[in-house]
Amino acid sequence: MKACGNLFVIAAPSGTGKTTLVKSLLAELPNLAVSISHTTRAKRPNEEHGVNYFFIDEPEFRRMIEQGDFLEYATVFGAFYGTSHRWVEETLNQGIDVILEIDWQGMQQIKALVPESISIFILPPSKANLKDRLVKRNQDKPEVIQERLADLQETLSHIDEFDYVVVNDDFTQALGELKLIIQANRLLLRCQGRKYEKLVNDLSKEP
Repeated sequence: MKACGNLFVIAAPSGTGKTTLVKSLLAELPNLAVSISHTTRAKRPNEEHGVNYFFIDEPEFRRMIEQGDFLEYATVFGAFYGTSHRWVEETLNQGIDVILEIDWQGMQQIKALVPESISIFILPPSKANLKDRLVKRNQDKPEVIQERLADLQETLSHIDEFDYVVVNDDFTQALGELKLIIQANRLLLRCQGRKYEKLVNDLSKEP
């Protein structure tokens, strides 16, 4: 019998603090891993290949699409992003929960392929706060920041497709809510039933 790991999809407008929250989740919860996506976008100065992303060129990305290497992939702000199918499957089968940091396009693909996946949308407390975060992180040019803010309406139009919503206003509270979501879903019958199958069978025997 294969172990049961949950697949969590976490999406958010750029600059909402999603990556920092996920990093803290990994530090505080056992049996949890985050998928490292492949991307064709340029590497930022503070990023590492194989740590933040697998940075590849477009021909290589298209070759991986043709080979069926991706569980999901999408184009975001002109760059390709994709999730390794093999890595996710192998990790889940080890009983380790997996987090995918992807956008709403990827979430739709994941929900179609893995209906039992759990999707979480993270909101900023306000548009002004989001813009301030994008400016202060000093990673994008002003025109890119404007492009990300302009995309906000399209992103929010898909919020009803998600299972949970968390607002990242107070970081500690947002982190606590994410931990609760993960811990509660670990108690679902589809996983607990496998884990305690022998116990249930023993308890069900005639005296």
